[in-house]
Amino acid sequence: MAETPAQNAPMQKTPMQKAMPGLLIAGSLGGIGAIMVGLLSLAPPVDDGSGALAAVQDQPTTVQIENAGAFVLPATVGPGGKNTPLTPARLDAPPPLPALPVVAPIPPAKTKTAKAKPTRIKIPKIKVNSPIGGVTVDIKGKLGTPPLSKPNQTGWYRFSPVPGDAGPSIINGHVSTRKGPAVFDRLRELAKGDHIYVYRSDGKVTRFTVSGIEQVSKSAFPTSRVYGNTNSSQLRLITCGGVFNKTSHSYTDNIIVYATLSKRKG
Repeated sequence: MAETPAQNAPMQKTPMQKAMPGLLIAGSLGGIGAIMVGLLSLAPPVDDGSGALAAVQDQPTTVQIENAGAFVLPATVGPGGKNTPLTPARLDAPPPLPALPVVAPIPPAKTKTAKAKPTRIKIPKIKVNSPIGGVTVDIKGKLGTPPLSKPNQTGWYRFSPVPGDAGPSIINGHVSTRKGPAVFDRLRELAKGDHIYVYRSDGKVTRFTVSGIEQVSKSAFPTSRVYGNTNSSQLRLITCGGVFNKTSHSYTDNIIVYATLSKRKG
């Protein structure tokens, strides 16, 4: 039901880097709340001891006048939590720091075997127990979503790392369909420290711990923060939020959960 713009990706060294610059999560997704976008403040003047600073400070600058009442985006992704409004971080902000010590990614298989795939995701806090299917981008560069006929299914972007491998793995899901709530209906309730479990076809089980969550406008999607390559194993869960447009059947925002591998077995 929702749409998210995307762009074609330039060539890079890895599949993730090839896709990174242009991908924006799409979907039949939803949520609540809208985001406010503001201008960044300039650095304050430096007091050189001449006494000129006080005179300067008494006179509002053009930027101060233009920014009066503006909402300045935070420099980091927030932790989320009960009764905490979700807001976007600045576009140049890095992914949030891990909530728990980082666990090394699962090493590549030494023998030629079929590539592992994620098969199921469990999020105890919000009662998610969902099969994982594969999604990819269409001819226009938009990332696909699970079928609307399967509201409890999530979608793993097949050209992102397998959860547990090095880099950011991308999983999306519907927040609602015409028939009611879907798998990620409560995604916005997650907060720093919550656990996410992803099961793989090779028998390995990975536990990710949430490090932050934000709600962003689809017109200002943080592509680098979501898709940017990482040395550690990370996970991004994405659904929609914001205001629903009944005419276009789309939502204004995305909810993005950031998590880092904190435990693995198998």
